[in-house]
Amino acid sequence: MIFDIQDVGTRFYTYLSTLHYVMEACAENHVELMILDRPNPNGFYVDGPMLDTAYRSFVALDELPIVHGLTIAEYAQMINGQGWLKNHVQCKLKIIKMSGYDHSLPYTLPINPSPNLNTAQSILLYPSLCLFEGTTFSLGRGTMFPFQVLGHPLLKDKFSFSFTPVSIAGMSEDPPQKGKVCYGLDLRNYDVNQFRISKKIDILWLIKLYRDFPDKEHFFNTYFSKLAGTDLLRKQIEAGKNEAEIRKSWEPALSRYKEMRKKYLLYN
Repeated sequence: MIFDIQDVGTRFYTYLSTLHYVMEACAENHVELMILDRPNPNGFYVDGPMLDTAYRSFVALDELPIVHGLTIAEYAQMINGQGWLKNHVQCKLKIIKMSGYDHSLPYTLPINPSPNLNTAQSILLYPSLCLFEGTTFSLGRGTMFPFQVLGHPLLKDKFSFSFTPVSIAGMSEDPPQKGKVCYGLDLRNYDVNQFRISKKIDILWLIKLYRDFPDKEHFFNTYFSKLAGTDLLRKQIEAGKNEAEIRKSWEPALSRYKEMRKKYLLYN
């Protein structure tokens, strides 16, 4: 079996879960899995809350933070090493490593990994913005710039920037807030180099837009805790916790993960 799929470096991007189940099937059937490794465009940092296994799903299958800092092959080694496959079976791996790659290397994907991640800008914003899929907000699905804008019809009095999601065949047939004018943030020119400097996802957008939103009871939906991998983040935002308080709660689990990750790295 050959695995050659371009990941983008986040727990909720489901190519990771696909790899997990492919490894499980290969192990059960005594089939070797060859992995053609690829760069991780968000591989230069590790951040976010760790998965609470009570919220395990296809968008949060293994005990990772939101930004995992691994290539596909490194993640496969972690799955084996941590015994994450069913019944702790091991998958026989043959890894084809990349030449000249390291985790700090800026990398622009030559082919879009999916229709709604269609620019380098969207791929670098994705770890911070995808949590909004667990809210009533539009993230630009139904436009030609998904994961580069945030908006909602109820924010007309707060923001001047606007966009209107529509049905786009092959991208977003029935996007959130379809046909409604949404007001909010235009991040198409946001300096994504900030992520490389801070090595952190941006949770301030989530905190600030929750504070600005007039219908707080309907801000979050049930999908949010699956994406976050925990119900604590939603509760913290609803309680008015600031960024420092929220980040403090990610420890010591996040630091333990970073230390464990070192065992499986194939590149500097």
